[in-house]
Amino acid sequence: MTTLSAEHLSLSYGSTRILDNITLKVPEGKISVIIGSNGCGKSTILRSLARLLMPQEGVVYLDGKVIHQQSSKEIAKKLAILPQGPEAPEDITVKDLCYYGRHPHKGLFSRQTPEDEAIVNRALSATKMTDFVDRTLDELSGGQRQRAWISMALAQDTDLLLLDEPTTYLDLAHQIEILELLRDLNRTHGRTIVMVLHDLNQAAQYADHLISIVKGKIYQEGPPEIVFTKNMIKEVFGLECCIIENPVDQTPLCIPIGLSLQ
Repeated sequence: MTTLSAEHLSLSYGSTRILDNITLKVPEGKISVIIGSNGCGKSTILRSLARLLMPQEGVVYLDGKVIHQQSSKEIAKKLAILPQGPEAPEDITVKDLCYYGRHPHKGLFSRQTPEDEAIVNRALSATKMTDFVDRTLDELSGGQRQRAWISMALAQDTDLLLLDEPTTYLDLAHQIEILELLRDLNRTHGRTIVMVLHDLNQAAQYADHLISIVKGKIYQEGPPEIVFTKNMIKEVFGLECCIIENPVDQTPLCIPIGLSLQ
């Protein structure tokens, strides 16, 4: 299984420190969720792990090798990332979009093979998009469109899947649909998933490993039942709350009380 880790990552935009000495190892075969207040560096960590940003200090390792010393094609065979608001021509069909995920595995003038077809069909089936293969992106709902993008990422056939706020702009039903899909991809297909989420209770419910960030530093990481505490919520989000047990699945549930005066 592909491994991903970072040591002593630091990055600044101008005089503003965004990442400050971040060291972490992504748990293999688990769902890791990064949480924190706006501007704390969540998305920057994800983009740094995917080699979309070059840290000023520190190193990211993919399969034990420095990621910035590996080719883009080599990385894309091991790691897929779905950023916020991905863009493609609105008139592209779902199936054609999914085929883009096969590009890292192809030569410059290579044609589609039966293996490509099989992998694309599996990706579309896993995301329940087989009934929409001939529809264009502009004909899809928000949830369907997000599933189409996840299909493309799955077609890369990587062990690692990184997603930056995959539920943004979706209504609650579609948020749960996407999160259930990602959980199924992890549990059934063994994908290691790292994602950024804003909703704290969704993060606690769907994460195996929770990473809380404050001012560009890791405040705490570990299982939700250990990390998701009143003190963490107060220190990371400036929010007073009660933590109760979710009656459905016994995961921790945050009940806000008010803003912290600290």
